[in-house]
Amino acid sequence: MLHAPSGTPYGEFLAEQEEIQRLKWLASEREGQDIGFEQALNEWALNHRAAWRRMRNQQKS
Repeated sequence: MLHAPSGTPYGEFLAEQEEIQRLKWLASEREGQDIGFEQALNEWALNHRAAWRRMRNQQKS
């Protein structure tokens, strides 16, 4: 896994990618089949991104 300093745009991109991949794995296990990256991305963006960003911003303060 690539690592960039957190707080940098690329670091935040990589952190989001990691969260999307985690959701993809969990959802695929739950469904019993690969849900695909696009579905995982959409689900994460709609249901988790805002809270995830708030949490990250609070941790940086």
